[in-house]
Amino acid sequence: MFSQASRSSLIFSPCKPEAVRAMATPHINNTRRTSFAMGRTAPWIQSQGIPADVYVKVGDANFSLHKFMLVAKSNYIRKLVMGSRKRDVTKIDLSDIPGGSTTFEKVVEFCYGVNFEITVQNVAALHCAAEYLQMTDHYCDNNLAGRTDEFLSHVGLSSLSSSVTVLRSCKDLLPMAEELKIVDRCIDVASWEACKEADPMSRFPANWWIDELIVLDVAFFGRIIRAMGARGAKTAALAGAIMTYTERTLRDLVRHPTDPDLMAHQCELVETIVALLPSEKDAFPVNFLCCLLRFAISVKASTGCNKELEKRTAEILEHATVDDLLVLSCTYDGERLSDLESVRRIVSAFVEKEKNVTVFDAENLTEICSAAMQRVAKMVDEYLCEIATYRDLSISKFTAYANLVPKEARTVDDDVYRAVDIYLKAHPDLDEVEQEKVCSVMDPLKLSQKARVHVSQNKRLPIQIVLQTLYHDHLEPRGGTSDSHNEQDSMSTATTTRSQALADITLVKENEELRSELSMMRMYITDLQKTRGEKKLQKRPTFFSSISKSLGKLNPFRQSSKDTSCILDESMEVKKPKIRRFSIS
Repeated sequence: MFSQASRSSLIFSPCKPEAVRAMATPHINNTRRTSFAMGRTAPWIQSQGIPADVYVKVGDANFSLHKFMLVAKSNYIRKLVMGSRKRDVTKIDLSDIPGGSTTFEKVVEFCYGVNFEITVQNVAALHCAAEYLQMTDHYCDNNLAGRTDEFLSHVGLSSLSSSVTVLRSCKDLLPMAEELKIVDRCIDVASWEACKEADPMSRFPANWWIDELIVLDVAFFGRIIRAMGARGAKTAALAGAIMTYTERTLRDLVRHPTDPDLMAHQCELVETIVALLPSEKDAFPVNFLCCLLRFAISVKASTGCNKELEKRTAEILEHATVDDLLVLSCTYDGERLSDLESVRRIVSAFVEKEKNVTVFDAENLTEICSAAMQRVAKMVDEYLCEIATYRDLSISKFTAYANLVPKEARTVDDDVYRAVDIYLKAHPDLDEVEQEKVCSVMDPLKLSQKARVHVSQNKRLPIQIVLQTLYHDHLEPRGGTSDSHNEQDSMSTATTTRSQALADITLVKENEELRSELSMMRMYITDLQKTRGEKKLQKRPTFFSSISKSLGKLNPFRQSSKDTSCILDESMEVKKPKIRRFSIS
């Protein structure tokens, strides 16, 4: 049993002087891989004067050692030496040893009785190396495998922090750490301790255990979360840990990786996190799901992964905001649209879900939309206002997104009208047919008083839409008296504005008619001048012409605006009739 002072590490003492004199001393090559500890002991070892008889290669490092010191502790090396066809084995390759050259140096120190320290950082590697070299108690009493296993049981797996540290070191020791059950033991202890700390009645600061877990690799983290779920941990605690881990691991995500290995790693990371999400639909806020879906799209995650996130988002879409939808639709710099299909599928799935709970009003033969549907309809209209400014948004997509929600879900169409106005302003090159198609998404009957006033003065709208809106406004019944003088003044102002707008539209049409009539008048006067000139060329007047001149003096309209006799004399000034504003006589 280890004492309280040695819970974080264990220092092995050297052998007794008598035993040291009896041992052969290794010679260590002067390589860049030789540790500082081995470098300190090298002079003492060389002073014994016993030459090395075996050279061990571990990766790039070479070790000059003595066979009998290694064979005394390692059954694996004994088999290599005894089973070789050569009489004298001088070279051994142990490049596959778990932990590499650093861990093997510790093993050599153990074999030669040199001081070394077992810690929670190296105990897993030492235990794997000991098992690899068959340094068990069955082969030699008090061997390395037994000591490392004892340290694991009493120190390495004694708390959440230590078990997480050991588990973290197992990442580079797979699959041997799995075969030796080190990973399973660490996960079992970590999940048990985390469940206790996740209890609200815990005396420690809340959620400190999450900070301990988020340093792990996603595979180990996922196994701990599943183990906690199997132990009955609350969904809120698991969701909090998953969100914290996601924020930490994805904040440095490369948005446009070019390295295939990096792309595959990021894709695996996102898909593993999505697979960990609890089944409860309200476990995560909608903004977290939208951000996670945005990451999944950027790393090209699997279709199943994206569909799962879209399904979860659609189930709680009424809690979303416009910014949540824009996260999915726009690029990271916000300069252009990137993905609109995800939003379309999410809204369509929500609408389909709400149709199953829609109440039918038999009296009015209409469907009554839920409050959630109305909130989503308003959010979609606000979303249209945001994306309408992008030049690459086609008319078909604009109208398609406006028609995603049923018209019954909108009590007023003011937000739709605002989106239409923004779209027309951002796309000024549309012809009248295209403008009318854009305007078809709104219902003039459902515009508020203020919106109708704005429509009457909006020069971007087609004239047909303006007339239609004003026509419906004119037919709208006006009943009841206002309880407030302010409301009366407001309605009076609105009525005056509508009347003025109607008069302006009528004036435009009458001006066109006036121009046409003036043109016809000029042609008529020109014909009269030509006819009168021909009559002057005749030699003498006839009897009827004399009578006409005499009767002309009796003309009751002479000197009036309708007298055209003065037109015959080119020297006289023509008095033009006054043009009235709205019509011509």
